[in-house]
Amino acid sequence: MKVIETNNAPGAIGPYSQGYIANGFVFTSGQIPVNPATGEVPEGIEAQTHQSCKNVAALLEAAGSSIDKVIKSTCFLADMGDFAVFNEVYAQYFTGKPARSCVAAKALPKGVLCEIEVIAEA
Repeated sequence: MKVIETNNAPGAIGPYSQGYIANGFVFTSGQIPVNPATGEVPEGIEAQTHQSCKNVAALLEAAGSSIDKVIKSTCFLADMGDFAVFNEVYAQYFTGKPARSCVAAKALPKGVLCEIEVIAEA
């Protein structure tokens, strides 16, 4: 196993890694919409979804993979009322249409509106 570490995605805010490469796959921790350069969270579900997707892409790039190699994503929304807007933005990044689960979470870290984790081919 190899740990994924990059400054181009937010660092872990707890006792976990940004991700791992194991047995030909990349497993990322959930990516919330924190801008890694500023530490800020953008306002609104559209901007937050863009930032979460960019953070996932940065982790995959650091692992030598890409968003086009995502096999499965798990998405968390603080409000399922944001589902349609989230999907519009998500579809711009995950053009290969990987398998996906999308669930409502009572609360997400830092009060964000969305979080995305993925499994990809290395």
